[in-house]
Order: sequence, then C-alpha cells, then structure tokens
Amino acid sequence: MPIHDHEPNLRGAAFLWGGIGLGLLLLVVLLTHGFGLLNRADKGSSSADLMVRQGDKIVVPEGSALRSRLNVVAAAAQAVDPKLLLPAIVESDPARTAAVLAPLSGRLIALKVALGDRVSRGQVVAIIDSPDLAQAYTDNEKAGDAFKLNQKNLERQEAQNKLGVASDRDLDQAKSDHAQAAAEYARTQAHLKTLGASADATPASRRLSVTAPVGGSVTALNVAPGNMINDPTQPLMTIADLSTIWVTAMVIRGDIAGITKDQDAQVTLASYPERVLRGKVLFLSDVIDSDSHRGKIRIAFANRDYALKPNMFATVVLSGGARSLVVLPSSALLMNNDRTSVFVATAPWTFERRNVDAQLEEGSSVAIRSGVSAGEQVLVKGAVLLND
Repeated sequence: MPIHDHEPNLRGAAFLWGGIGLGLLLLVVLLTHGFGLLNRADKGSSSADLMVRQGDKIVVPEGSALRSRLNVVAAAAQAVDPKLLLPAIVESDPARTAAVLAPLSGRLIALKVALGDRVSRGQVVAIIDSPDLAQAYTDNEKAGDAFKLNQKNLERQEAQNKLGVASDRDLDQAKSDHAQAAAEYARTQAHLKTLGASADATPASRRLSVTAPVGGSVTALNVAPGNMINDPTQPLMTIADLSTIWVTAMVIRGDIAGITKDQDAQVTLASYPERVLRGKVLFLSDVIDSDSHRGKIRIAFANRDYALKPNMFATVVLSGGARSLVVLPSSALLMNNDRTSVFVATAPWTFERRNVDAQLEEGSSVAIRSGVSAGEQVLVKGAVLLND
C-alpha cells in the first residue's frame, strides 16, 4: 500500500489527541480558578466590602455580613472595690537577721550548732583556738602587774611625802604612772570582755567562745570543725529570728500611687492554699528596684509556729476601697502585645480603637480605670473580627 494512504488516519489521531489535551487543560483551569470565580460571582461581594478603613476609623458599610455579628452596648459605671493582685515572696526581717563573725583568727575546734537549729541570744555556737586571744591574755596580765606595781609605788610616795622625805614632784610622777597603768589595765580587761573571754579563765580554758548575737534559727552555715578562720569579715553562720517575717510584694509603677501605709492586705501562699493571712502594709519603699523597675511593699506577720519560711511564694491582694469605674464584658477586650484595647463606636457602624487600663477582672466583667467613659458605645461582641 502506498504510504500516502495512511495520512488521513494520522490526521484523525492527531485531532483526537489534541482535543483530549485541550479538555484536560480546561479541566485544570476550572479546578484551580474556575470554581473560585464562580463562588465569588455567586456571593456578589468581596472581603473588602465587609469593612472599610478610613484613617484611624473602621466603617462597616450597609449590607456587610459583619453587621449581624457585631454587638454594641453603652459602657456603664458601677461601684467596684478594685483589688490589686501582686506576686510576693516570704523574707526574714533584716533587723532580726545577724551574721555571726569571729572577732579573731584561729582554728575552729568545736561547732556547737547545726544548720536549722534554733538558738537563743548569748548561746555559744562555736569555739576557736586563737593565738590572738592568747596575746590578749598576756597583755592583760602585764597590764595587771604594772597596775599593782604603780599602786604600791604611789602608796609609798604618799607616805614619804607626808614625812617630808619625798618631794611633791616625785609624788606627782607616781600619781601619773599609776593613772596610766590603771588606764592600760582597764583597756586590756575591756578587750577581753569584748571578745567574750573571762579575765579569770585558767590557761587551759582560754579558748575564744563565739556566741549568738540574736536568738533565732541557723539559716546558713559556712564552716566546719578544723577550719582556719583567717578573715574576720567572713561570717561563720547566719542566724535569723523568724518569729516575725515579712511578705514582700512587687508593685508596678502605675499602681504605686494607689498604695498607702496601713492599707489592708490579704496574703495567700502556694504552700498553704487554704490559709489566708490578713495584715496591713508596713511600708512602701521610697526607691524603685533597678532591675525590675518596681516598688516594694512589705507586710509583717507573726510566725510563732514557724510555718512561714523565707523564699516561699505568695500572692498579695490589696483592696483600694469602693469607687465608681466603667465595667465592660471581658469579651470587649483585645490583647495586642503589651496593650489592652477596645473598639468604641464614634458614629453608627463606625469604630475606633482605644487603649484602656484594665484594673480588675472578676468573672466575665472587667473594671476599666481609663480609656473609656461611661455612656460611650463599646463593641462587646465580634471585636476580634475588626482586629488587625
């Protein structure tokens, strides 16, 4: 068969496959774009028709589907008792906390307490074998001998002066020597007393006894028997009287103005959730903390059962007294980073964003300290739909 007899069949096959390819191409276009175009044509509106931005305002035009999802109410003022919740921590009173120092260097030969022990004021907590103490005893003995010698010499000069054997000049010199010896002897005795050592102690018992400067609990222990004590400024231990403790709370700068001394305070602790402590603000610090940029308030509590322990976490609730504030449903509030805002209707279906200071939240209501005035129309439902 001649080759040109196959040409009609080849043309038909090409036409058939070309038609199939075009159909597939149209189907792909319809799947990727056509349905969306049909849907938009059916709806007859775009997202731009839902709301229109005009400067700082947002307008919801007539016919927008958003109108049925928004609810606006007039802001109402109510008498509320705002409560300020503050994070806090339990601390020991610095005026009742003492670092125990060794007045002299030496070797620690006995430790009379352990970490956590409770001690009374004046109780011996450590004993040190100190060469400096031995020198203090030696100086005291020399001063005592010199005093006795000058005492006898003065008596002798006084007796001879009466008989006319000694001159007044010799008597005056004896009196001066006696006064200097007495002063030196008094100094060495006072030095021993300052060290807590007895001037009458026998040589075998001449050890430096370190006593507790305050009564309380041993909260830190930094030495062990056998250690050399070379730095008199390094504490051997720390003793804190925890019968009275502080609860210290941090206050942001915006809330400091509303806090006063003797203000009622309520404290709860994470360790005792069922226990509520009631007290008054002892004082508000005059200095803002350089790290947190917050002020500190302290409330003192009696701690007779020692249940409150330093470094416990607590929450302080301060009551500011009843006053009139705008109260809105919490659904009206929008959180944007560190700002809290609401939408206020300045005209029918026209809204502007306002930053507000939300002070108190109880249940589904929020007390507003500033940003919205009573009577203004506030969007309380669907605000998130306008949030950008």
